[in-house]
Amino acid sequence: MVDQVKLGAFVSSLVYSFVGVLVFWVSFLIIDRFTPYQLWKEIIEEKNTALAVVVGAIAIGICIIVAAAIHG
Repeated sequence: MVDQVKLGAFVSSLVYSFVGVLVFWVSFLIIDRFTPYQLWKEIIEEKNTALAVVVGAIAIGICIIVAAAIHG
């Protein structure tokens, strides 16, 4: 009985983790689409540190929202 509960919790954690990462990436792609330039190119090729900080803050904000939605 105890093994079944732990296995169920483990499977639930994996499913919620996958859904959370998927929602994060979709959100990031939407944000990237609405900006007038390509974020990844601007950060990597142009070495735009200020944009990297802003995108990092956006990523943390999205992750907090997703984690709160999953946690309940």
